[in-house]
Amino acid sequence: MRLFLDANVLFTAAYSPEGRARALFDLADGGHCTLCTSAFALEEARRNLALKAPAKLPGLERIIPTLTIVPEPSPKKVTWAQGLPLPMKDAPIMAAAVVCAANILVTGDRQDFGHLFGQNIEGVRVLSPREALGEVLKGIL
Repeated sequence: MRLFLDANVLFTAAYSPEGRARALFDLADGGHCTLCTSAFALEEARRNLALKAPAKLPGLERIIPTLTIVPEPSPKKVTWAQGLPLPMKDAPIMAAAVVCAANILVTGDRQDFGHLFGQNIEGVRVLSPREALGEVLKGIL
């Protein structure tokens, strides 16, 4: 199973080594899923950690080797994602998840992605970290 992680999931995984977001990294390390993100999402997570919790930046650096960094989507695909509708700051996330053929986009951003939760958008389901963790665990059990 291929999961695309939004910046807020990367932030949370770096911030809280005991949480659900970090559990996805443990499952990926065990070969149970593949975790992807984009340079755009990674830079947003890095920037937010630097502003809000700079002491947690080493945690982000430790989890980066587990990630597959996928290419950025084309401007045309980002414009498509804006039509879902998504704000300009989030459209590149959805577009990258679709372009890299992720099974799941994992995000905790209910404000901007809430209307897409549980939906399948061009083959990508939008789920919370809790729901994504459940899906990966279902595949193991």
